[in-house]
Amino acid sequence: MVLKRRSILPGFGLAMGFTLLYLSLIVLIPLSAAFLKTVPLGWERFWHTVTDPRVLASYRLTFGASLIGAIINAFFGLLVAWVLVRYSFPGKRIVDGLVDLPFALPTAVAGIALTTVYSSRGWLGAPLEALGVKVAYSRLGVVIALTFIGLPFVVRTVQPVLEDLDKEVEEAAASLGAGRWQTFTRIILPLVSPALLTGFALAFARAIGEYGSVIFISGNMPMRTEITPLLIVTKLEQYDYAGATAIAVVMLVVSFVLLLVINLSQWWSGRGNAAQ
Repeated sequence: MVLKRRSILPGFGLAMGFTLLYLSLIVLIPLSAAFLKTVPLGWERFWHTVTDPRVLASYRLTFGASLIGAIINAFFGLLVAWVLVRYSFPGKRIVDGLVDLPFALPTAVAGIALTTVYSSRGWLGAPLEALGVKVAYSRLGVVIALTFIGLPFVVRTVQPVLEDLDKEVEEAAASLGAGRWQTFTRIILPLVSPALLTGFALAFARAIGEYGSVIFISGNMPMRTEITPLLIVTKLEQYDYAGATAIAVVMLVVSFVLLLVINLSQWWSGRGNAAQ
C-alpha cells in the first residue's frame, strides 16, 4: 500500500479558495460594478453614448497609438534586451537601470519631461519642427508617450529568455553553414517569440490605460488628440457617471478581447515551438 505524501504547504482547495477570493475582491467585483452602472442607461442611450463621433475619435487614437507604440517597443525592446544580455560595455549597469525608469517615474513627471523636450522650443522639438515635424500637441506626441511607458515591459520579458538561451545552439548553426540572419530568424526568434509576444501584449495593455504622461504632450484637442481615458475623466467632471462608465465598459471589453487573442496566439506559438 502506497501512502500519499502530504505537503506541508496549503493544498489545492485552500489555495484556490484564497485565489478566487482575492481576485473577486480586487478584480471581478469592481469590474462587475462597472457593468451594472450602465444598466440604467438602457441599450439605446448606451449605444448613442459609446458611438458618439467624439468618442469614436478617441477610440481610434487610443488603440491606434497604443498599437504603434507596442510594435515599436517590440522591435527596439528586443534590440535593447539583446545588447544587455550579449555584450559587456562600460556603463552597462546604468543602461540596465535606465530601462526601469518608466516604471518608477510618476506618469505626470514623464508627461511634463516629454512635453518640455519635444515642444517647439525643446531640445528635440525645435529641430524637428524646423524640418516640418511637430511632436508636442499632436498624435505623434501621443505615440511617443505611449512608447516611453511601454518599453520596460518588452525588455524585462525578453531578457530572461535570452539569458537562458544557450550560445552553443548558435555555434552549432554556424558550424552547419547558417548565416547570422538565418540563425536569428530560424533559431533565436522562434525561441524568443512567445516572450516577445507577451511583452508586446503587456506594453499594449499598459498603453491603452495610460493617462498621466499623455495629457501634457497631446494637447487634449477633441476629435484630434483626445484619448479615451481623458474623455472618461471629462465626463466624470461633468457628473455624467453613467456615460463615463459606458465608455469604460467598451474599453474594458475591447481590451479583454485583444488580450485574449494575443494570449491565444502566444499559446499557439509556444505549442508550435514545443512540437518542433
